[in-house]
Amino acid sequence: MEKLVISTNKAPAAIGPYSQAIKIGNLVFVSGQIPLLPATGEIVQGDIKVQTRQVLENIKHILEAAGSSIDKVAKTTIFIKDLNDYTVINDVYKEFFSHKPPARAAVQAARLPRDAGVEIEAIAFCG
Repeated sequence: MEKLVISTNKAPAAIGPYSQAIKIGNLVFVSGQIPLLPATGEIVQGDIKVQTRQVLENIKHILEAAGSSIDKVAKTTIFIKDLNDYTVINDVYKEFFSHKPPARAAVQAARLPRDAGVEIEAIAFCG
């Protein structure tokens, strides 16, 4: 199977030596996304709710570029700067994953890139 690099300008460019996503066969592995605005590469201004929504929008656009969708996400991992934000993050997460939510892990991280409040990675399928 061939490893395909997925890239879209509807999500922020990678800020390091990694791809937005990799597609192998019918699986898409989306790199951890932080709340960067695609147009500027800057962190979105706002609280954890605004940050979480931006992260999930970025993931949605990357999945669409890979021929998948948010509905086809099988697994996510959420990295949270402050576990006190867990409930608010869940509220936004439910907006994107209201039907058959994916498997998930959520962990508190000491520090995330650019001091973001949340980072989410995802694995989805195509087809």
